[in-house]
Amino acid sequence: MSKRDRHALILDVIRKHRVTSQEALRELLLARGTDVTQATLSRDMRELRLVKLPGADGAGHYSLPDDWNTTPSLESLLPALFQGAEGVNHLLVVHTMKGAAQTVAAAMDWEEWPEVLGTLAGDDTILLVLRTPAALPVVQGRIERMAGPPGGG
Repeated sequence: MSKRDRHALILDVIRKHRVTSQEALRELLLARGTDVTQATLSRDMRELRLVKLPGADGAGHYSLPDDWNTTPSLESLLPALFQGAEGVNHLLVVHTMKGAAQTVAAAMDWEEWPEVLGTLAGDDTILLVLRTPAALPVVQGRIERMAGPPGGG
């Protein structure tokens, strides 16, 4: 099954069932003939931007966020909007085109990178607070690779 077909199946299951855990989703997919590893399912859920919403009973369930269609992916934004990045210790400053920082920061938040504690956006600058200084070259390199070669966007 292609990734595209798997994503469509996951969305169909989420829309038709109250799914409270990744394991429950995996079982529902298996019942439909699709066996998927936990790692693949976790990645698919992140790519589909599924969020866990609290129900009236307090139990959470997965859903598509209201702003799913209005938050572009980081991969689509960075080539056109990224200007540069520099950091020190556990702080990384990302420069964007004027007016783009909040949109790029929102897309970064969607990524849920484990190395990033949080983001703070201004007009053309984003501050990423990293969990450790060792994460600085990892996150900076990831952003620069996503943005592509200088002048390429």
